Amino acid sequence: MSPVITDASRPLTFEVDAVNERGEHVPTPIAGENPLTLYVDKCEIVTLMTLGQAPEALAIGYLRNQRLVRSIDELASVQVDWETDAVAVTTHAGIEALEKKMEKRTVTTGCGQGTVFGDLMEEVDSIRLRKDVFLTEETLYTVLDAVRRHETIYKSAGAVHGCALASNAGAASEIIAFVEDVGRHNAVDAIAGKMWLEGIDGSDKIFYTTGRLTSEMVIKAAQMGIPFLVSRSGLTQMGWQIAQRIGITMLGRAVNKHYLLFTGRERFIAAAPAPGENR
Repeated sequence: MSPVITDASRPLTFEVDAVNERGEHVPTPIAGENPLTLYVDKCEIVTLMTLGQAPEALAIGYLRNQRLVRSIDELASVQVDWETDAVAVTTHAGIEALEKKMEKRTVTTGCGQGTVFGDLMEEVDSIRLRKDVFLTEETLYTVLDAVRRHETIYKSAGAVHGCALASNAGAASEIIAFVEDVGRHNAVDAIAGKMWLEGIDGSDKIFYTTGRLTSEMVIKAAQMGIPFLVSRSGLTQMGWQIAQRIGITMLGRAVNKHYLLFTGRERFIAAAPAPGENR
């Protein structure tokens, strides 16, 4: 049974006055930013700085990706109240050893978040991804074009990261979910929450992010069961090492018809070169 949740998205942009290089006053949209303190069964967990596009999904995805909650069935309600800048999550039976899980925090490179609870790094070896699914070059280009055409807060206001979950269907591939936030980890967590709420299986899906591929981003994609991870940005050494260890197919610097395939080459199928074309 799905939890009882609010629907409390915030205004995503605000118009302010700016002065350009010619001294002209220019009304300019800027991205919103809101503190949102997460409480679980009245215990304060963390304060996230968020755009506020999908706060309920963000809270659920955060608990999922931090391994504080193992199933959405554990959640009774998720209630966002912007008057107090808080989201209250109530579970059916409490979270076992919550205080112990919160004791160990790893500071990460994440923007808008920056900590990992528990021993996520030690659980990497338990993650199993499907080996019978593949990503074709045609599908990759279709997804990149769909992301490029997607209407975004970034295009109007900048200052945000975007994450997309896409289907894996060649020229028919499409964006299933798209979330923007002031931190890339918030965006990926919100998509994780949406996947739980909507019962979406990630085992053949493609995850796209505008942000760099750090160790935590790779682990989160793997926890969501997603075998294909694509970024328009670069990656870190630990992100690369963990992607190899888990077996994720990871591509970076992916823009238009350009990409760099770093790991999981056995799942990637490049198009046959045209006559006279060198590969």
